[in-house]
Amino acid sequence: MTSIYPFTAVVGQERMKRALVLNAVNTRIGGVLIRGERGTAKSTAARALAALLPTVETFSDCRFSCDPNRPTTWCTECREKSENGDQRKIEMLPTPFVNLPVSATEDRVVGTLDIEKAIQVGERHFDPGVLADANRGLLYIDEVNLLDDHVVDLLLDSAAMGMNIVEREGISFSHPARFILVGTMNPEEGDLRPQLMDRFALSVDIRGIRDIHERVLIMERHLAYEEDPAAFREQWLPKEQELSQQITLARKLLPEVRYSSKNLVDIANLSVSLKVDGHRSDLVTLKTARAHAAFEGRTAITGRDIGLAAELAYPHRLKRGPFQQSEVTAEELTEKIEQLEGASAEAEGEPGDQGEESGSEATGDNGDKKKL
Repeated sequence: MTSIYPFTAVVGQERMKRALVLNAVNTRIGGVLIRGERGTAKSTAARALAALLPTVETFSDCRFSCDPNRPTTWCTECREKSENGDQRKIEMLPTPFVNLPVSATEDRVVGTLDIEKAIQVGERHFDPGVLADANRGLLYIDEVNLLDDHVVDLLLDSAAMGMNIVEREGISFSHPARFILVGTMNPEEGDLRPQLMDRFALSVDIRGIRDIHERVLIMERHLAYEEDPAAFREQWLPKEQELSQQITLARKLLPEVRYSSKNLVDIANLSVSLKVDGHRSDLVTLKTARAHAAFEGRTAITGRDIGLAAELAYPHRLKRGPFQQSEVTAEELTEKIEQLEGASAEAEGEPGDQGEESGSEATGDNGDKKKL
């Protein structure tokens, strides 16, 4: 088995890693679109994230990796077996990683029903597609901007619903399709339509690192990895296990994370001030802020959680003028977030505050130590 490059060994690109980790904590956030030039560890980070995620519990005879503890999400086959009283074995499997090719068709993505067999033999036969393979795992799409728009729509619909339903000639089959959707692209090769871009919950723009020390570190680590992948991964295993455990604990804590009316007002004010259309940005920011609080081991979100979430949820939703220049610049977005964080910091100084920060530190984009 090929040793995957460790997620914790990726140098810099903290915003990208934060977006990936928070989607791992809360898979219902809705995925992340990573835009950047070639050779900036986009695909490396996506594969590495899947490798460190916890194993999944499933039925040994299920083709769709259904969760035994969530009967409401079971596929058609699992529901029928349960109704028949079948005794079934349970096993633990690695988190799936599925790479969707740019040439993928609709049938390859959603799967197909064999209508001929249904008519001739009276049996329902379903051939699973990519969505079945990716259930409870990570679905990676490289060069998502080159994928057919209709296929992208199908993927985003399934990611939002958490279910894939295929209907042909009065025959229906459904199965869970809950996955972390990661799309990467190089803007030089063309962009996504705004409607599709908005469907990605989070977005990150990344560039090659300019710091000399970090570029040297990248070369040193990659040379060590190429020379002995297994030994290199073994060296980083403690940090990988630590992050994996932190994600697992955060998933358990997530349902307990609370938010106040003031938090909702802050998010709404931010969306209105940025003139963002629709309400998706508000919901995504709240989900991401809760995931960040859970990742840091807290049960109440703060302005800082909202600010870090906004950095990922808003940039690709800012209005653009006729010459494709954002009407709100990145600097203005940063300023508004800082104002939100400053107001929250003042409020958090009051007695009875539950926003004390905890959790592991990570190196920021500017080299400063900060929470993930």
